[in-house]
Order: sequence, then C-alpha cells, then structure tokens
Amino acid sequence: MTFASRARYWLPLLPLLGLLGATYWLNQQVQPESAKQDSNKRHDPDAIIENFSAIKLDKQGMPHFMMTARKMQHYPDDDSTMLEVPRLTALSVDHPATHAIAKRGIISSKGDEVFLHDDVGVLREADAQQDELTLQTEYLHIIPDQDMADTDRAVTIVNSHNTVHAIGLKMDGKARTLKLLSQVRSEHVPSKK
Repeated sequence: MTFASRARYWLPLLPLLGLLGATYWLNQQVQPESAKQDSNKRHDPDAIIENFSAIKLDKQGMPHFMMTARKMQHYPDDDSTMLEVPRLTALSVDHPATHAIAKRGIISSKGDEVFLHDDVGVLREADAQQDELTLQTEYLHIIPDQDMADTDRAVTIVNSHNTVHAIGLKMDGKARTLKLLSQVRSEHVPSKK
C-alpha cells in the first residue's frame, strides 16, 4: 500500500477531525473558570464605603481618634482595608490636635495600625507652649492606640522658625517627642524683633 492510497482512506476524516478540534476549542472558550481557582487569584473587595467616617472614644467616652476617607475598600482574600484620601485626627484634652492626610492608606487586618502612602502631610495645631508644626513625607506608619508614628523615608518638618530635613523619624505623641534618625539638616530663621 502506497502513501497515496493510505491518504485516500484518511482524507474523508480530515474535515471531521478539524470540526472536532474547533468544537473543543470553542467549548473551552465559553466555559467559566472554576470558582475555587478564581477565589485564589482574585483580589476583589467585599465591602466598599464612600465618604467613610469613624470615631474612636477614650475610656471617658470622649473622641480620641477620628478617621475619614473618600473611599474605603475591604478585601477578604488578605483581610486588607484600603483607603482613598484618608484623613486621621488624634485628639487629646492635654495637647493640641494632630491631623494627618495622604493620597492612600492601608489599615492592618487587626485594625490597630495605619500605613499612609503618597504625599503624607501631618499638622500639629499650635497651643500656648508650641507653634504649629507641619511634617511632609511619602510614607508614615501610625499606631493610634499607642500615639506612635514612624517612617524610614525622607521627612521635612517646618514650624515658625525652623525647617528640618531628615531620613527617618519616630514620633511619640504621649511623650510629645520627635526623634530624627539620620542625615538631619536644619535651617533656622530668627524671629523679627
């Protein structure tokens, strides 16, 4: 039997094999992905809140910490919470209010830490003992219950007489201290008399 004679027997089957292959391909295209595979790969929010606002009270029932955001999204796959334009305010009877704002933020899965990213600004209001103080950085880690904040990025701190640049900062709200970690440069502007 020659090749030509064998091909003649198989030739009628070629269109049928082509049709079978096309049908299989088309069937694969219209089948939904399995839910189990999908849930492992997807990062979809299970809750979205527009114009989010929350207040945490101290032991005496007075506002201690406030948080607002343009949008809050919770993701169940990693229990993360994303904030769009978050604004945080720490309140105290003994000290002036401190406000923080950023383009985006993340709340830890336990809710005890906040990570601010992109154009982070902090404003500590003035009081009788201290001038107003502003702080600019690209990242700030805040632990509200401990009145602590830190960053390992470049920071610029400005008050009425000083501009300070540094890399890294540890802020303790209870002790009212700022610890600058490295490469500290300061510019002092004397008061006009």
